[in-house]
Order: sequence, then C-alpha cells, then structure tokens
Amino acid sequence: MPVVPPKLRPGSVVRVIAPSRSLEIIGPEVRAEAERRLDDLGLLVSFGDHVGVLDDFASSPVEDRLSDLHAAFADPEVDGILTVIGGFSANELLTGIDYDLVTANPKVVCGFSDITVLSNALYARSGLVGYSGPHYSSFGMKHHFEYTEAAFRACLMEDDPIELEPSPTWSDDAWHLDQDARQLEANAGWWVLQEGQASGTTVGGNLCSLNLLQGTAFMPSLDGAVVLVEDDGQVKPGDFDRDLVSLLQQPDFPGVQALIIGRFQKATGMTRPLLDQVIASKPELAGMPVIANVDFGHTTPIFTYPVGGTLTVRANQSSPRLGLPPLAGHRVMRPAGRPDCSEAPTRPAGRCPGTNEA
Repeated sequence: MPVVPPKLRPGSVVRVIAPSRSLEIIGPEVRAEAERRLDDLGLLVSFGDHVGVLDDFASSPVEDRLSDLHAAFADPEVDGILTVIGGFSANELLTGIDYDLVTANPKVVCGFSDITVLSNALYARSGLVGYSGPHYSSFGMKHHFEYTEAAFRACLMEDDPIELEPSPTWSDDAWHLDQDARQLEANAGWWVLQEGQASGTTVGGNLCSLNLLQGTAFMPSLDGAVVLVEDDGQVKPGDFDRDLVSLLQQPDFPGVQALIIGRFQKATGMTRPLLDQVIASKPELAGMPVIANVDFGHTTPIFTYPVGGTLTVRANQSSPRLGLPPLAGHRVMRPAGRPDCSEAPTRPAGRCPGTNEA
C-alpha cells in the first residue's frame, strides 16, 4: 500500500538537499528569489550540511549526499524535502539508502529530472509517494512562475482533487541567465496522439533517468500504471524513440494503462508529425491513450504530480483532461504538537513564519 506523507502547510519546514548537483552552481539572485517565494508560501527553509560541497562533477561525494538525505528523514522537525536541482548521478545513492528509515518517517520529496531515479526508487522500495515538481532552484524564477507555483501548492499543500489544464503560455528560454528577457510562446494545447480513457498509478518522470532503473530492484511496477515521461534538449527524436522502446520492452509494460509525454525542448527537434510516427510505429501502444506536449519536464511552466498517486486520463481530441484525485493509501498524520498554520490569518511567532531546470 502506498505510504502517503502529510501535506505541507504554512509553518512546515522544508529541507533543501542536493542528491544530484550542488547548491554552489546556483547563483545568488536565483537563491534570493527562491527564498522569497518559499517564504511567501509560509514554508521555513533549512539546508543539508553538505548541500554546498562541490566536486569536479558539480556534485558531491556519495556519503555526503546520503548523509543529508538520511538526516532530513530522521529529523522530526523536517516536514518535506526539496532538491536543489537535477543532474546526472542520483542513482549512485540508491544502494545506500536506508529505506526502513524512509518508511518510518515518510515526508514529501519534490524534484524532477535526475530526481526521477530517487522518487521512483523510494516508491518502489519503501512505498513512499513522492512528487515530480519544481526544485528549490525552480522557485528562483522571478517572472511567469504562477502556473508552476499554483500547481505545487495544489498538489503539496492542499487536499482537493486537481483538474490539470494546459498552461496559456510556455517558455524554453535560459531564464536563470537573464531573468528579465523572457521569451514566451503561445501554448497550442496538449496533443492527443491516441484517444481513450484510463486511470492508474503514476510512475515515471525523465525517461533517460527512469530507464536507469531497468533491471534493478529500484524500478517500480508498471502494471496498472499511467506512465509519464519527458526528456531534455540533449535528446533527439531518434534517441527518444530508442529510449521509449527500452521502456516498452519491460516485462510488465503490457499492464500500462496510458502514456503521457511532457513538452519537448526546442533543441530536441521533435515535432508532432515525428512524434506521431514514433507512437504509431509501436504495437505495444496500440489502443492505449497517449497525450503529449503536456506541462511537465524541462520547459516551463510545469505542474506537480505524485509518483505513486493516481492519474485519470481522458484523451479525446476536443477536450483532453488529466485529473489527480486525493491520494489513497496509508496516510501518516502530523506528529502531535506540531502546529498547522494553514488557517492562521497572520504569521504567529515561532514555527509559522511569515527551471527549464535551473
């Protein structure tokens, strides 16, 4: 049964850790804006002891990253975990994680890209429902962050069912290099590549990262799943095709209920006609609902979704719909004595305070 951590509330403490790349690669302007936005949400931010360690791979030693991860789960004052940013090496942590500690102290974990391996492994090994959503660094975006922030709040800080909708605009710019020269594109909406309706357990995230789990003890079951996949600008159409085939060849892929594909970055060269060809050429996908150009991945904005939750899919050409019902499973309650300040009109004293990826 999935282990559902308590939602974040105003007054919750979030610990920032760096399972992939270091905080040291994040500029001071981005950090300052991230702190401001998280404070406006009423969240108290703390940092792992090794979050600023920087090695030749823009990361840090495995033992440092594991220490910060375990400390965040073990600390009773910490309610949730935000990752600094993605990268390339979070899978180095998987054999060293104390999954019993995670199960005993379930907490919100949120990030995307390389963090896909962490969230899916934690779900596979401990049952923890994690979240694919913005990093700590993502909150450093000064402009056009409203959709991402609203989706984060709805998924991680509220309890109502969520009806996801396409963002009105999107961007593939290097926003962290020039915060005031944003380049927005009108959103043509989600692409229904194959029609149908389905519901299932959400697994996936970044496709290249998810595929690193194949053949390991850390790959979640695909049986009964709605699989969400996306990739970054380094991946060309042929690469995505090959990586998708690898996923389709997993023994439990016949149990997949629907496939949802995140918006591609421009550098990929992926177009709807090319993606139509990729999907139509796969007999494993015959009769399966498939929606693409959806608001998650390495363009902005993105919505947040649970890994190990449920997604309802209605793929029809006139009005595609994606829905996140309230999470079901073993719910862990807020520890006694911990305040929930969600109803506080002002910030009381004490616990309740007032990227593409970057």
